[in-house]
Amino acid sequence: MDIQHFERISAFLEARLRPLFDAETGSEHGFGMDDTSRALRALLNTVRAAAAVRGVANGREDADPATRAVVDQALEHNWDVLRTAARNWEDHPDFLPEFKRHAWELGADAPSPAV
Repeated sequence: MDIQHFERISAFLEARLRPLFDAETGSEHGFGMDDTSRALRALLNTVRAAAAVRGVANGREDADPATRAVVDQALEHNWDVLRTAARNWEDHPDFLPEFKRHAWELGADAPSPAV
């Protein structure tokens, strides 16, 4: 799986979530101790944690087969976390078809959309 997939989907999600934390809206969403704020923080932290796994993929090619299998599992799981969150904005004009694909469909031979 190309790391650019993680970069595109995490940028898409951050762009959807960041305005919810904007102090200029006068809202406490994301900053208060109410359930909505807690849920927003949890979602943002989940997205960031899932996107951070892309860092482990840097040494994947040079790793032994056992390590590569573990890295592949981590990438696949975290891609599914991001994909599930992104599908909430499936009707957004910036939503890319690749956000619907399973991790194994994003292999080297899968077509990558133009960005």
